[in-house]
Formats: sequence, structure tokens, C-alpha cells
Amino acid sequence: MTNPTTRRPAGRNRRRALPVAAGALAALTAGVALTAPSAFADTRQDRPAEAVQLAGPARSADPVQKRLDRLVAEQKFPGALASVRHTGGQVRDYTAGMGDLTSGRPVPRNGKVRIGSNTKIYTAVVVLQLAGEGRINLDATVETYLPGLVHGNGNDGSKITVRQLLQQTSGLPDYDDVLFTKPQDLIDLAHAYYDPRRLVDAALTKPPSFAPGEKWQYSNTNYILAGLIAERVTARPIGEHITHRIIERLGMRDTYWPGVGDQTITGRHPHGYVAAAPNDPWTDITEMDPSLGWAAGQLISTPADLRTFLEALVGGKLLKPAQQAAMMKTVPAADFEPTEGWEYGLGLARHELPCGGYAWGHGGDIQGFETRDLVTQDGRSAVVAVTGLPTSLEMTKAVSENVDAALCEGR
Repeated sequence: MTNPTTRRPAGRNRRRALPVAAGALAALTAGVALTAPSAFADTRQDRPAEAVQLAGPARSADPVQKRLDRLVAEQKFPGALASVRHTGGQVRDYTAGMGDLTSGRPVPRNGKVRIGSNTKIYTAVVVLQLAGEGRINLDATVETYLPGLVHGNGNDGSKITVRQLLQQTSGLPDYDDVLFTKPQDLIDLAHAYYDPRRLVDAALTKPPSFAPGEKWQYSNTNYILAGLIAERVTARPIGEHITHRIIERLGMRDTYWPGVGDQTITGRHPHGYVAAAPNDPWTDITEMDPSLGWAAGQLISTPADLRTFLEALVGGKLLKPAQQAAMMKTVPAADFEPTEGWEYGLGLARHELPCGGYAWGHGGDIQGFETRDLVTQDGRSAVVAVTGLPTSLEMTKAVSENVDAALCEGR
């Protein structure tokens, strides 16, 4: 649910992964799947059940595959997987590294991963859909919908709007900084259940970082409150809204909201790993309780499904024009990623590409996994996931640069 640049609970550059043995790396059987072209506007799964596998020279020459291989060989991630659509509509799914460091099994193609803070985009879509239905006013205050909840230590829900929550300009402190105070907490607290109100209460033990609307700063607390507002006005769970309004609508068979207490990942998936300190070995943390993310980071998906969602959203398939425009109205967000050129809208970030033009996405980190993703309005999209929580800004930057390169090379 968090990103390492500004929003990791235990600090930014706190760990370095255990290198993968060269002999084991050479034995990997990672592959690339090539599928037939399809229209950008098609929001359903477009890959055939039996995709063609590229091998030999075709695999080794593919620039996306080579970059993914380097994430494992040079950045020491246990594994990586990606889904990329080029301008002409051609889609390829990629894998590299190990899906299980104990057994040595390869990463499954288009396997399920925890997508962390990408969940925020889904939550924002639900809130904006409710706004389009006249059930939420983006410029009403948090106090309007959650009376008495946000108060204390200078925090005041009567001065914060729903728009500021989604835009990350509320000034509210991040509960991560309270609940996770040292790197080992990522492992020790992985099986703890967190009620959403407990997350908010933890955040409010600290004063605000600035007055509402004064500047931009990432805080997971904003999206816990957004989820609670959606639940308050509808009297239904946020996970149910995300499922019915987005996942089922787009036919995303491999995306789901884990139920209360569910610590597993269903279906084909790579294992996820963390390391508590630099040079520590990876600890398998595939099974963990994602409630610490809730509306800010609980979802499980695949690279292809996440790409499908972003294509539909940027293509105007999920929101009315007024809410679409509101989501894409951005403010500067220089600290969002270690790469340059970021602005933040209402749950959707805008990124200036190094090859020119811009793309939309978000990204997410949670124990075991990091995902980075971008979609352009001319039909290109790319999602890259790694199966270890990065131990340095260098590692995170490498993942983000892989997404940039996939879009730039796919023009």
C-alpha cells in the first residue's frame, strides 16, 4: 500500500535483499507470452487461453524481457512479472526469476500479486461514481459524512474536504508512521488484523503536517477515510462496491477483495518476500493480513487485470465526464516517486515520460510485492510487478524505469 520514497512505515533505504545464486538464476525458465492485437477500448480480458510462448532468440532479444531479467540479476528481486500493450494493440506477458525461492519454481505468467496502493485508484473511482450519482459532494467536509471522527492533536475533519482526501492534500498524518516504527515490524506485524477505525485513530495521535489544501503529501489515512465515507453514504462495504462497480463490470476474473481474516492469495501466484535489514535473506511473507491497507491497499490482482482496469479508466469507461475531469486535474507531487515528472489527481497520478508525452497510473507497495503501472491515452500500457519489497530507492527506481522504458519502446 505504500511506496518507498515517502511512505514506507520503517523508512526509505532500510534493507537490501539476499542475492539470487548465479547457478539458480541460469536455471530459470521464465517466458514471454505473445497475444493477438485488440482494441484499446476493449475493457475485458483480451488474451486467448493458450498464448504463444516466445523462446530462444525471440525471448532474449525482447527489450522488455531483458530489462525484467536485469531486475532479478542486478537488483536481486526474487522474481518479476509484467504485462505490456504496445501502440498497435499487441499484448505480451513476461516473467523472470523465481516464483518460490524454496522450490525454485519459476514465476507463473500473469500470476496474482498484492497490488498495494493501486487499490487507491479503485477507491477513488467508487467515490467519484457516488459523486456522479449525487450521493457524495467532493467539496463537502469529512465532518459532513463522518461526524466527530477526525479530531484531536490539531486534526479537524470540518476543515478537510473529500476532494482533499482523494488528492492527498489534507495534511493528515499517515498511520503507517505510527504502527510501523522499525523494519522488523513488516514481518512481526504481518498477521495482525487492523480495523479501519484503528488505522484512523493511530494516525490522529500525531498532528497534521500542514493546513488542508496548503500542499501535497502522501498519506494512506486519506483513503481509509474515503472508504469509510463511501460505506457511510451507501451502508455497504467498500470491498463490495469495488467488486460490483469495477471488477465484475470489467470482467476481471483474477482481481478480488480479500475477505476479513483472509491471509492467502488464491489461484496461481508467486511467493512474496521482505527483508528486515540490508543484506538480510528474503523472508517469505506470501501469507499476511492485508487489512493494514484496506481501502488504501488491500486488493489482489494480476498485471494483465491491472492493465485492463487502467485502460478502461483512462479510456473514460468508468466515470462520467465531470468526474473523469476531476480525477485528472492534478497538482505537483514531486515526492511521489524517485523518478521525475509526477503530478497527482484524485487517486490517479500523471507522469511525464522520458521519451516525451505523459501517462497515467499509480503503483503500490505492500509486504511481499511492489507494482508499477502506466497507461497512455494513445493505447500503450505497462504493468511491472516484483516479488520482493524493495530495499532501496535504487531498486524502486529500477522498477519504475522498466515501466517507462516499456511504454517508450512500444511507440
